[in-house]
Amino acid sequence: MQMPRKRHCTVIIRPENKRLPSAGAASRIVLIVFNPTAGLRRTARLWRVLDLMSANGMRIELAETRHVGHATLLAREAAARGARLVVAAGGDGTIAEVVNGLNGSECRLGVIPLGTANVLAHELALPFTPRDVAGALAFGRTQAIWPGLAHGAEGARVFVQMLGAGFDARVVQTLPLGLKRILGRGAYVVQMMRELAEYRFRPIRLTIDGASREAGSVIVSKGHFYAGRYVLAPGASPTARGFTVALFNRTGPAAALLNGAALPLNLLPHMPGVCLIRAEHVAILSEDVPTQTDGDFAGAVPLTICESATPIEVVVGG
Repeated sequence: MQMPRKRHCTVIIRPENKRLPSAGAASRIVLIVFNPTAGLRRTARLWRVLDLMSANGMRIELAETRHVGHATLLAREAAARGARLVVAAGGDGTIAEVVNGLNGSECRLGVIPLGTANVLAHELALPFTPRDVAGALAFGRTQAIWPGLAHGAEGARVFVQMLGAGFDARVVQTLPLGLKRILGRGAYVVQMMRELAEYRFRPIRLTIDGASREAGSVIVSKGHFYAGRYVLAPGASPTARGFTVALFNRTGPAAALLNGAALPLNLLPHMPGVCLIRAEHVAILSEDVPTQTDGDFAGAVPLTICESATPIEVVVGG
């Protein structure tokens, strides 16, 4: 997508493969990581924020992602060169990729919420209007969050909000991107209905702080929201240590439909067969089970889940 130019916004659009400036210069530039497939409306919102950031005297460099994992590479390079702030302009998937690049560094994370669900933005009560977003990024007050870390055969993957194993991950895996762009969150409902007839609800074996468990589906959550502003784990917060593990013990299409209907009513934590357990370490042992992290397909299990060794400082505003 060709990015529209704003006359009054002094933003450097970094060409692909161009490296960041030297360490000293990089520390004075705010890197904005943006997925250019976000759509015209979201692109226009981004430029309104950038215009206001520039008016606040912030030096901005905009980098467009080109493929899955590119945001991680961009953020890692920026942190290595001494950048103090990298901003993820997008949804929870873009945020998670950027956090994977910043993990273990002192670089702060900023967020311009442009996604479908924007779960982390709702968790932290981040601003959404362009003026408030720009003001928050300029003010720079931060709050520490503790990401999760999933270790599997393909290495380690950081997640900010949650990791799902089972039916919800299968829906994420097979969801057509075009359908998501058209219907937003409604696309997940459509894809869920498609998958109900095909998905085989195999039991998932796991351990929670060493204790053996079994469930039809599993969600390991850092926060209390799921799929937007729908409550899954009351009392949980990404700013607190540990996880809430949601076990869905009733399986099959009927149970999935009931849970899906309960979600927008904020009744999911109280549904029969749903068990919430606080934990520090989780291991998903079953093979051939799909997983997703922060709304993006993350491959298959087995894997182990623990907390990141260091927190990430997120800019939350004044």
